[in-house]
Amino acid sequence: MATIKEIAALAGVSRGTVDRVLNNRGAVNPATAAKIREIAKALDYKPNRAGLVLAAQKKKLKLGMILFSLDNPFFIDVLEGANEKAQELEGYNCTVLIRQIPLNPEAQLQAMEELVAQEVNGIAMAPCNDERIRQSINALSERGIPVVTFNTDIENSKRLAYVGSNYTKSGATAAGLLRLMTHGEVHVGIVTGSSGILCHTERIAGFTETLRPWQDHIHITEIIEVHDDEIESYEKTTALLQAHPEINALFFAAGGVYGGCRSVCALNRKNHICIVAFDKVPTTKELVADGTISAIICQQPKIQGSKPLALLFAYLTTGERPEKEYNYVAVDIRIRENI
Repeated sequence: MATIKEIAALAGVSRGTVDRVLNNRGAVNPATAAKIREIAKALDYKPNRAGLVLAAQKKKLKLGMILFSLDNPFFIDVLEGANEKAQELEGYNCTVLIRQIPLNPEAQLQAMEELVAQEVNGIAMAPCNDERIRQSINALSERGIPVVTFNTDIENSKRLAYVGSNYTKSGATAAGLLRLMTHGEVHVGIVTGSSGILCHTERIAGFTETLRPWQDHIHITEIIEVHDDEIESYEKTTALLQAHPEINALFFAAGGVYGGCRSVCALNRKNHICIVAFDKVPTTKELVADGTISAIICQQPKIQGSKPLALLFAYLTTGERPEKEYNYVAVDIRIRENI
């Protein structure tokens, strides 16, 4: 096996410099760091795992996690996965600080600042697709504080990796389900969370693009934003259906499913509208079971809560980047017969 001493000799640097690069400690010239990592990779360097455990315990690592409010029940399971991983990491003297915030960039920026002030070594977050968030992630990366995104990603940032759905694919899957479950002229209303959340816009993009070949009889009527809020979803879905009585299909691209479906039932439209939504939470399970929702697409929330923390811990203890930049969870379709 290759050793730090051999890597140092080949790179023409001290063993201390190699140690700082491979263990992501301290500032090293970027060109020198890149050279060391290249040599380590070529030699298939594997750090001593027992030593890493001891080193991790001495480091007293601290990780931050930012997720959206539990007003969206999907994040209850995400939080459960995060708490389970946090309990496991306690054995390595690693603490996880969790912040739950509203669906807006200002709250997210404040949470990031608070975690940095508490000297976290890395942050896992579900980011708003906002330039200020992108700049903050990039600034953290420059300071040696890695960020792993989960549930939703952010474009053109220096985040380390992403854990979550392939949202374009899941949107396309929703379109395929709706196409198979409807017939004749179809008028679709889309209920989404926020245009400022990348995963919501990617789902809609995948959905609309997949239906393009059938646009002669499947029509997108209108898109409304409800910010994952059940009351807002109830009110806006009611207004949508009253303004467009021709709507016979609904695609819920984010949270607010329960409120929107309550509106459908209140208007006595349950048997006339095909509904496709996301996430197997208690309310959607009930709505699938009683026939209000035709199908839901699940996205393994507990993995989204645990894996970002695992990736950060591995990177901070070994210096090795994740094997994959995009860590996609499985697409899991549920209908009444398998809910």
